[in-house]
Amino acid sequence: MDIGTFRGIMTAVLMALFIALVIWAYSRGRREDFDAAAELPLGDDRAPPRSAPPDTQHSTEEQH
Repeated sequence: MDIGTFRGIMTAVLMALFIALVIWAYSRGRREDFDAAAELPLGDDRAPPRSAPPDTQHSTEEQH
């Protein structure tokens, strides 16, 4: 087997893998997962607020 045959086989294998990936990604069973993932950036963020820098964490009584 020479290098040209090897490259041809590798091209065919990679093309088949690419086609299989596209079919998997656009299959009907994946639609719900992708729709849910598309909504994530628009969801309600309820993360706790970031802590203030160390110099602003003092209470108002300590600043007087």
